[in-house]
Amino acid sequence: MKETFEVLNVKCGGCANTLIKALKDEFGEVEVDLEVHPRKITLDINDDKKEELKVKLRTLGYPLTTDELSGFEKATTTAKSFVSCAIGKFDLATKK
Repeated sequence: MKETFEVLNVKCGGCANTLIKALKDEFGEVEVDLEVHPRKITLDINDDKKEELKVKLRTLGYPLTTDELSGFEKATTTAKSFVSCAIGKFDLATKK
């Protein structure tokens, strides 16, 4: 079933590219809406895969807005998102 989730730390097309590439194998096609705040991702997902998605997003630095994070966890996910964003931008730039 198609669902939309609000995610933190997504800033640009580089972030969106990272999310699309990182989630594709496990979750299929992912749409990233960069026009709203907080940013939203939409994908087909079964209830039994939601926890897996939540963990994967945290690993990339893009936790769900509903995640309860400590101050340290917030800082860690923010730092991870900068790296993920840079990788996404690099991948976009080298695709040519």
